[in-house]
Amino acid sequence: MPLSMAERRAVTKEMAKRYARAGKKEKGRMLDELCALTGWSRRHARRALRGAVDGPRPRPPRVRGRPRTYGEEVLGPLRRIWATLGGPCGKRLAPFLGEAVEAMERCGELELTPEVRAKLLSISAATIDRLLAPERRRLQVKGRSGTKPGTLLRSQIPIRTFAWWDERRPGFCEVDLVGHEGGDPSGQFCQTLNLTCVATGWTEMRAVPNKAQRWVFEALLDIERTLPFPLLGLDSDNGSEFIYDHLFGYCSERGITFTRSRAFRKNDNCFVEQKNWTVVRQQVGYARYDTPQELEVLRQLYSHLRLYVNFFQPQMKLIEKTREGARVRKRHDTPRTPYRRVLESAEVSPAVKVRLTRQYRRLNPVELKRAIARCQDELLRLGRLKQARKEVKAPPANHPWRTSFVRQRRAATRTS
Repeated sequence: MPLSMAERRAVTKEMAKRYARAGKKEKGRMLDELCALTGWSRRHARRALRGAVDGPRPRPPRVRGRPRTYGEEVLGPLRRIWATLGGPCGKRLAPFLGEAVEAMERCGELELTPEVRAKLLSISAATIDRLLAPERRRLQVKGRSGTKPGTLLRSQIPIRTFAWWDERRPGFCEVDLVGHEGGDPSGQFCQTLNLTCVATGWTEMRAVPNKAQRWVFEALLDIERTLPFPLLGLDSDNGSEFIYDHLFGYCSERGITFTRSRAFRKNDNCFVEQKNWTVVRQQVGYARYDTPQELEVLRQLYSHLRLYVNFFQPQMKLIEKTREGARVRKRHDTPRTPYRRVLESAEVSPAVKVRLTRQYRRLNPVELKRAIARCQDELLRLGRLKQARKEVKAPPANHPWRTSFVRQRRAATRTS
């Protein structure tokens, strides 16, 4: 019959007195005896005898890692900078932190002590992601495409290949339309014309009332006047808003290389398709905008957004892609804003670079973010007001129309 726990403790306590004075061989025989009486293993029996002699062994002190380097004094300004720049990842934010801090301090939006400033500029990309992990809450929503194929001039406008363009030179751009139909493609609704330079990432957005070729062409002319470099190439999808005689003739007269993507191959326009999400959808969402007031607010928003994106949004470009078996390795360059890439280009004139630098010095990224937020709030207000006007009060349960409808449904159910 096995011993109880109290009996085991009593036997162990009595044997521990002799165990402390015994020699090595005697200790071995005592362990064998204790194991036979209690059913313990030798390791547990040895630990029990030592504990009965010396008392319970104290728990070793907890070894802590190195003290925290980045406390709340660094996390607060980091959150503010991260929110101002639209929540970029650590790899994009870390190389741009110095420029962002300098711009916000210049505009009086940020005050840092020398110690906090030094810590903020030495923080790594991985640490940024770890500190800001609780702040990241993203909603991923996908919309539907509103592109309708155009049949005119498709045989004359060549499909873009890499031989047609010098993608390292500013001026070769991709263009696309983003529809704001709100899930209902019927009727007319606002569109966003989005143009992106492949070499520099410079992005221009224009709001137009609909997909009519007239508005698209006027927006393209306005964008061409605004670009800091001449427009050398234009690549679009196969939509009828781009494939038509007037735009084709204009590009031919100006020496602009006009190409189109393959049908149903969105990756052919990967640069502008990426901006459709990061620049347009993340700022205006998927609601329906179809009134003159909403069109005007979109235009105001894009007037601030184009400066915010081109001067204060660092971007990474893929420079190498290799495959090793099933693994694909990608190497990107150092994140830089489109403004910095334009300054580094030898194809851009010095006068344009001086003008851009003066414009950059006058910009306040925090104020641009506030202006964008005000426009977004106005779009939400107009959307709620429009929805309230459309809502019609449902008829009561005893309304003649409702009762007759219910009777018809019941009769149809019986007959079926």
